[in-house]
Amino acid sequence: MGMKSIKDIYKIGKGPSSSHTMGPFKSVRHYVNHHTEAKELHVTLYGSLAATGKGHLTDWACEDAFRDGKVHIEWQPKENLPMHPNGMKVSVCNADGSLDDTWTYYSIGGGDIVCIECPLETEGSSEVYELTTLSDIMDWCNANGKSYWEYVEENEGRNSGVWEHLEKVWKTMRDAVERGIDQEGALPGPLNMRRKASSYFIRAEGYSDVLRTRGLIFAYALAVSEENACGGTIVTAPTCGSCGVLPSVLFHMQKFYNFSNQRILRALATAGIVGTVVKHNASVSGAEVGCQGEVGVACAMAAAAAAQLMGGSPSQIEYAAEMGLEHHLGLTCDPVCGLVQIPCIERNAYAAARALDASIYSLYTDGRHRVSFDKAVKVMKETGKDLPSLYKETSEGGLAKELEKHHL
Repeated sequence: MGMKSIKDIYKIGKGPSSSHTMGPFKSVRHYVNHHTEAKELHVTLYGSLAATGKGHLTDWACEDAFRDGKVHIEWQPKENLPMHPNGMKVSVCNADGSLDDTWTYYSIGGGDIVCIECPLETEGSSEVYELTTLSDIMDWCNANGKSYWEYVEENEGRNSGVWEHLEKVWKTMRDAVERGIDQEGALPGPLNMRRKASSYFIRAEGYSDVLRTRGLIFAYALAVSEENACGGTIVTAPTCGSCGVLPSVLFHMQKFYNFSNQRILRALATAGIVGTVVKHNASVSGAEVGCQGEVGVACAMAAAAAAQLMGGSPSQIEYAAEMGLEHHLGLTCDPVCGLVQIPCIERNAYAAARALDASIYSLYTDGRHRVSFDKAVKVMKETGKDLPSLYKETSEGGLAKELEKHHL
């Protein structure tokens, strides 16, 4: 089975969570479109969707998807459906309280959903890449004297709409950075966290050289992640929870080096291939593999994009992506209060800086190294499988448990 279009990795929508907000919204909307006479729905959320659903606004997303009717939410955090930790069931709720025509949905990460009873029409219809590992794609690039973005164009086609989609993606990313930089005040939720992007931006402008670069990278990543935490419009890259990493690196590099939009779009295409390889061979769902599949993959995508912008060879770009992922292996998903705030926002800023470092490190080498990106992906999947559920977006362990114990 081939890989889907890179358009699948970049989804434009509202935060704070691709799996817990976008996915449930799409699920209820899909159900409603096939049950147009329904007046009331009963939605049962299972596993991770229930455990952190309130902090991720899952109930709000379900209600927003069915504004013409009423939605009853049932939470089952201790029960998992068989296919994925992010499971939910949607039924028509009759006047006497009985339920009819129950459909089972899974929110599998990055805003993608699966419906068991009525498969989505788009499922499996956009498989455009025969090669499914970065090593094979790199070999194709080296054999043909081309880069990753040219592999995208070769397979997606000039008239597929992929470049138009990437233009919208880049505009949305830029807008999120610029909006977030100007915003102040507290983020929604019980943590009472204040936005930091604006103050980081102002302070960064007062420094020079390396400190200024780092400060700006932090500010841009914080800006997008804070927009996401407030339910603003962002782009999954590869998820909402990791949406600040890639745009901050690209935004900074365009401003600093005056790169054209065309070169930025090519870097987005390269990052898209990296994310798509992970999504095809492993997962980008925090509930399935932990934050290594979100922030770790985002770091890999951003590192590859930065290495390409700086003239890296296919081998150097692959190495940058590998470092971005490898050094996030084992990263847990433990959101405090189920909110995409602590430690998520800070992780985006830190990963953005690490992505830039990975790209610089790779450009000092000839691209040869021992651990391939594909091996790192395989290990990431295995590590995610071995992680206990309390470290996979349930808020039952790690920082979530420790900080909530002290009523933070």
